[in-house]
Amino acid sequence: MNLALWIIAGLLALIFLASGVMKLIQSKEKLVASGYAVLDDFGPGVIKAIGVLEILAAVGLILPAALDIAPVLVPLAAVGLVLLMAGAAIACLRRNDTRTVVANIALLVLAAIVAWGRFGPYSFTS
Repeated sequence: MNLALWIIAGLLALIFLASGVMKLIQSKEKLVASGYAVLDDFGPGVIKAIGVLEILAAVGLILPAALDIAPVLVPLAAVGLVLLMAGAAIACLRRNDTRTVVANIALLVLAAIVAWGRFGPYSFTS
């Protein structure tokens, strides 16, 4: 199970690192035109803040455990992603974008699995 948690955390880190960087380097208009229609409801500053949060979560899922420096940050980063994906799902529900809601919930569940595993039976303190 430890290997599965590392794999899930690694995949989540890749997804959110790419998504966060994209939100930081592209304009709001470009993001909306490329399929992120839900971002049209938010200002450019909020979109950049979401990008920063995604990058921090991606780093927090991997580096603390890999470097053995404050590994408790791994499940905390996963909880942060759960909250971020809950907000994303709600924003997409408001726009009746059910396809994106399903993707957000899938990412939420994966982050919740990492949080559960790293806070619980497969923590780094065991």
